[in-house]
Amino acid sequence: MSILDRYIFKTAGTAFVGTLLSLTAVIWITQALREFDLLTAKKQTILVFLTVTGLSIPALITIIAPVSLFIAVLYALNKLNGDSELIVMSAAGLPPGRLMRPFLALALLVSALVAFMTLWAMPSSFRDMRDLVTKIRADFVSNIVREGQFTNLDAGITFHYRERSGESLLGIFMQDRRDAEKTSTYIAERGRTIENNGVPYLVLEQGSIQREQRGSADAAIVVFERYAIDLSQFGNDNDIVVYKPRERGTPELLDLNKADPYVQMQRGRFRAELHDRFSAPLYPLAFMAIALAALGTARTTRQGRGMAIGAAIIVMVLLRIAGFAVSSLVVRSGNAIVLAYLVPIVGLVGGLVVIFKGMLVRRGRGPTPVLRPALQA
Repeated sequence: MSILDRYIFKTAGTAFVGTLLSLTAVIWITQALREFDLLTAKKQTILVFLTVTGLSIPALITIIAPVSLFIAVLYALNKLNGDSELIVMSAAGLPPGRLMRPFLALALLVSALVAFMTLWAMPSSFRDMRDLVTKIRADFVSNIVREGQFTNLDAGITFHYRERSGESLLGIFMQDRRDAEKTSTYIAERGRTIENNGVPYLVLEQGSIQREQRGSADAAIVVFERYAIDLSQFGNDNDIVVYKPRERGTPELLDLNKADPYVQMQRGRFRAELHDRFSAPLYPLAFMAIALAALGTARTTRQGRGMAIGAAIIVMVLLRIAGFAVSSLVVRSGNAIVLAYLVPIVGLVGGLVVIFKGMLVRRGRGPTPVLRPALQA
């Protein structure tokens, strides 16, 4: 890179990083407030709270990074124009391709960042978040049940313990009515929660299990010294965790098990998720081209820089809305896949046409004084 390229790249790059951090922080805070019940109702530690909310950052960066680049390019070009630097470059005969070079380099870096987020970091974070939230919900003894209260859980479980003594629970009563044909009642003098290979268990000591069959007057009673209950079964409607399309890795989306009933039922969502991941890196390039098309030529205040910025923002917003709309179309029909890539490509090509069309118009007006040696320093 020449001195000029490094100067423009530094100006735009600094603006991009600042905008990305600011927007991500603001939106992350709003998302974090929605999970604040982890610290209150579910009594989780601040570390668990930060982990759960922090896992949403890759998804935020995927959406925010292209917009931050767009803002950074507009800022850099507006600064260059306001300081009359763009006018000097134009008078020196600087071609649009040369001016675009540092912005293109930054856009390619942002595209690489978005690709990394969409293809690996984002699905991995969603999967980790799902596992962590499932684990938190499964350990209902620590999160939901209160001392001395009978608590009805969504899974059809009634749980009660008299008091807590250190890590042990005293006077435990639990009734399982999930099976309408059979009711199981657990009574134990004490119990405690442990974790084995990532699975939470409630270990009961000195107690009994009473099983009542519907329509039968007899009940089977089993006395035990020690009995372990898998708590993870209470965190889901099914014993098997089924991951959503966005929670699955990209290699898995490329090689789906078509015999899986869930895949068959959600085939459109899997298709849309896969092509969203591959088309997302194209948006930084499109947004860069739109911003450069709007402010890439020297403008005076009378020529309406504000109007050009407003028009660029409108085009950018419409392009992103079109991308979200096409994603919905891909869910319904595989024929719309080409549109997922066509939308950002149209934005990129349209911006480039405006940029280089302006160069041809200026060439038609006659020669421009050339000061190339100054630009090549």
